[in-house]
Amino acid sequence: MTSNSPLPVRPLRTNQPRFPWHHFSMHFSSTPRGARLARRLAGERLDAWGIPYGSDTHDTVTLVVAELSANAVRHGLVPGRDFRLRLSAEGSTVRVEVTDTRGEKSPSLTDPSDSSSAGRGLLLVAALADRWGWYPCADGPGKTVWAVCSVGVVAEPSP
Repeated sequence: MTSNSPLPVRPLRTNQPRFPWHHFSMHFSSTPRGARLARRLAGERLDAWGIPYGSDTHDTVTLVVAELSANAVRHGLVPGRDFRLRLSAEGSTVRVEVTDTRGEKSPSLTDPSDSSSAGRGLLLVAALADRWGWYPCADGPGKTVWAVCSVGVVAEPSP
């Protein structure tokens, strides 16, 4: 290397999201294993997009993915059909969309009994996300449940 040649530039992690726009979409088997894999791959994508493991934003978005994926497996299951996870990051928001093929069961917030161990997934999503909702699929059977989370300032996780 000569003294006039530029040094290699290594990108630094900043406190701001590094994405103008990113997108991820994949189909998963409608099984508990498929839901776990969706959560893990979503976590890897978020980290690659500059939302590091261990940050509050990363934990929030992966929990939303986990809950919506689990609901697709539990309530949207049509045997032999997969569910789809889509992640979109633009500016300072991340949008999570989970599509299943069961359109006749619409999602709704319920007030679970204290003794019930189920029924809290959408309550968590509603509490964690800035907005959430659902819409029926226009091109076939099923529905998409979506949630939008603000990224804001992303701080590095503490060691």
